[in-house]
Amino acid sequence: MPCLNEAATVADCVKQARGALAKYGISGEVIVADNGSTDGSRELAAAAGARVVPVPLRGYGAALLTGIASARGEYVVMGDADGSYDFMQIDTFLAKLREGYDLVMGNRFKGGVAEGAMPFLHRYLGNPVLSFLGRLFFSSEVGDFHSGLRGFGRSPILALDLRTTGMEFASEMVVKASVEGLRIAEVPVTLSPDKRDRPPHLRTWRDGWRHLRFLLLYSPRWLFLYPGALLMAVGALVLLWLLPGERAIGSVRLDVHTLVYAAAAVVLGYQAVIFALFTKTFAISEGLLPEDPRLTRLYRYVTLETGIVAGIVLIIAGLVLAATAIGIWQTQGFGPIVDVPRSLRVVILSSLAITLGVQTFFASFFLSVLGLSRR
Repeated sequence: MPCLNEAATVADCVKQARGALAKYGISGEVIVADNGSTDGSRELAAAAGARVVPVPLRGYGAALLTGIASARGEYVVMGDADGSYDFMQIDTFLAKLREGYDLVMGNRFKGGVAEGAMPFLHRYLGNPVLSFLGRLFFSSEVGDFHSGLRGFGRSPILALDLRTTGMEFASEMVVKASVEGLRIAEVPVTLSPDKRDRPPHLRTWRDGWRHLRFLLLYSPRWLFLYPGALLMAVGALVLLWLLPGERAIGSVRLDVHTLVYAAAAVVLGYQAVIFALFTKTFAISEGLLPEDPRLTRLYRYVTLETGIVAGIVLIIAGLVLAATAIGIWQTQGFGPIVDVPRSLRVVILSSLAITLGVQTFFASFFLSVLGLSRR
């Protein structure tokens, strides 16, 4: 149990957990990971029969990480010390763990959320949206990403090398367990109004953003690759459509001005795709994400040398187009350009090719540097 100034509830939670261990004949201990309480929570927890582990580094994740590392059992069940969870339900977690599951999540929406137990925004917006994004980004089937009551095998969870110290720890455990292929199950749990006598530590918008930020940072595909590829595709289609000349959609006429924005979309989309490669390669190199066979296959063909060649080819193509634009200008005695749209089309295409070529050239070197430790 992570604990920070829970004097009103921690002793009852410890007694309930010890009662569950006795009732179901479980050999276990109750650990309170104290995060710097100043209201006597430590003494109350110890008097109730808990082993208190002091955690100097503040944060929900920091407390849980220390508590998990200090645990002596094969399995660990974590739950808040505010009286909102029923620790008499731990037998359902243990049953699933003994079936071979590595992580067993409590689902509050299946078990029941009592009136007043969860703020309206958390229940109908925050938790459903963030859990949906977690399932979408990481192909997970977990319905309640942020449940505070969950059980797991101590060894497989420690092997995930969890790192976040704040509230986003709840998301990190599920995300890493999903991408590493751990066996995950869900059991229904109930959530009651907490019995604390102080405001909650959770901050709706701040902690919601921290969860969302974590999900995005751990999914380069959804943060960079998919938006970038879409932007590139739309920009390229508009570019090809407008290259022959002016186009009309009803009474609206589109010309070189739209072409400039289409070229910008291609550049921005290409940059986002490159960022996806940078991020994924770095995350794998640092052990934040597991090896991706698709990326390994890609790097068999996309090497420093092929990147340099592709970049140089694009630059040369851009310079040839630039020479063509200068030739058009020369035919007009290097004076005022008569057919501006025609000339500008060539200039836009030239600048686009040169920009993409330079990006490809330098990105190849940077990817090569990132891949050194990985290889």
